[in-house]
Amino acid sequence: MSEQPRNSRIVSAAEARHGDKPSKPGRSTGLGRIIIAVYGILSLSATVRALYQIFFRDFSEAPLAYSLSLLSGLVYILATFSLASAKPGAWKVSVGAVGFELLGVLVVGTLSFTHPELFGHDSVWSYFGKGYGYVPLVLPLVGLWWLYRNRGERQR
Repeated sequence: MSEQPRNSRIVSAAEARHGDKPSKPGRSTGLGRIIIAVYGILSLSATVRALYQIFFRDFSEAPLAYSLSLLSGLVYILATFSLASAKPGAWKVSVGAVGFELLGVLVVGTLSFTHPELFGHDSVWSYFGKGYGYVPLVLPLVGLWWLYRNRGERQR
């Protein structure tokens, strides 16, 4: 029975491909998977809500709120797919989508307090996402932190 020297170690497949440097987990592992899953759920929820509001309610009651709900759903869809993608440029698209989401929830959240008459009904981003448990406010902060932490992946 042969023994390995004390200083030897098992080389992972990632290390074999990339030299001696072990690769760090990607954006779509661990916490990244949870973030992507929450974006996926939010994208489905916001888009279905908006389509229901637009097609089965009186659109003229709250056109701004319903349009903003649809816009937020589309932004969440873009964020979901770009966060899950390993394609070149996906990191930048993710930062743009998540950054736009944060700006949207901050602007709409503020306006829903200062000018509630503009909306008629709540949108996904109204009152900083109150109707969604403030997930629309917290998620882009977590998402941008995660993207910043994994910014090295933008080169891939």
